[in-house]
Amino acid sequence: MLRRLIPSSVQDRAGWAADLQAAYQVLGVPPSNDNLCASLAVIEQESGYKVDPPVPGLGKIARDEIDRRAGKLGIPSLVVSGALLVKSSDGRSYADRIDNAHTEGELSRIYEDLVERVPMGHRLLTRANPVHTAGPMQVSVDFAERFSASHAYPYANPDTVRHELFTRRGGVYYGVAHLFVYPNHYPRFIYRFADFNAGQYASRNAAFQNAASIASGVKLALDGDLVTPDKVSATETVARSLRASLGMDDAAIHAALQDKSSIDFESTQLYLRMFALAEQRAGHALPRAMIPQINLVGPKITRKLTTEWYANSVEKRYRSCMARAIGG
Repeated sequence: MLRRLIPSSVQDRAGWAADLQAAYQVLGVPPSNDNLCASLAVIEQESGYKVDPPVPGLGKIARDEIDRRAGKLGIPSLVVSGALLVKSSDGRSYADRIDNAHTEGELSRIYEDLVERVPMGHRLLTRANPVHTAGPMQVSVDFAERFSASHAYPYANPDTVRHELFTRRGGVYYGVAHLFVYPNHYPRFIYRFADFNAGQYASRNAAFQNAASIASGVKLALDGDLVTPDKVSATETVARSLRASLGMDDAAIHAALQDKSSIDFESTQLYLRMFALAEQRAGHALPRAMIPQINLVGPKITRKLTTEWYANSVEKRYRSCMARAIGG
C-alpha cells in the first residue's frame, strides 16, 4: 500500500517504503493513509525523494558563512584563505572541496575534517557546524539530538546523530518523529506542516498570541515564539499588562510560558484565562491553531518565502497523495 502512494518516478520505492514503515512501527505512529501521505508530502517538498539533496550554489554559501564567522571572530580574511588552502584528508585543499560541494552531507563531512586537521578550522567551526538541517526531510540537527537523548535509536551500530540524518533510514526516522511524536489538538494536518517548518506547537502558540492581541488591543507578531532568551518577550509583556484581568502575577505568567513547547501549556491558567478573556471581548470563539506568520530567511533561501507558503505547499502535496490513496 505505502509503495503505491510513492510517485512512480521515485527510484527505489520499495526501499523508501521499508524505511518509512520501520519508522512508523518503532515510533508507534499509526500507518493510516493520512499519516503516510503527510510524511510523503514533507519528503517531496523538502528533497524530492533525494536522501542528501543537492543545494544550488552551496560552495559560495559555505564560503560566505565561513567569512561571516571569521569576521565575527576578528580573523583576517587572508588568514582564512591560507587555512583553506591546506590539503585535506583526500589530498585536495579545503577550499577546493568546499567550492565543489553539492550537498549538505558533503559539506558537513568537509567541516568535520577541517575541524579535526586545521587549527583555524577548530577555532571557526568547533561546536558550530553551520549545516543545521539534514537529510530527505531536512530535519533540524538540534531536534534530532534532543530526541535521541530520550528515545533509543532503533538501528544497530548508529554513527553520530548528525551522520544518521544524512542516511535515508535516519532522515526518515527523525522526520517522522518531528512530524508526529508530540500530542496536539490540531483539527487539520496543515498545522503539523507549519510546525514542521517553524517548530512543534508553533501553530498553537501563534493562536495564543492572537488571543493575547485581541484581549489587550496590542498588535503582536503571530510567529509562535512566546519566550525570548535573556529578555521579556513581546508576548509576555502583553500578558503582564493583563495581569489584573487574568488574576495572575508576573511570576505565574512567566512560569506558564515556559511550557510553550509542551501540550501542558494548554492546561495552564494563563492559556485558559487568556482565551476566555479574548473571546469575551471578541464576542465569538477563537481558533486554537493558526499558521505562524514567519518570513523564512537563510543562506539557502533566494526568494521571499514564508511558513504559510511552506504549509500550503506541503498541504497541496498531501492532498495529491490522498487522492492517489482513495483512487487506488
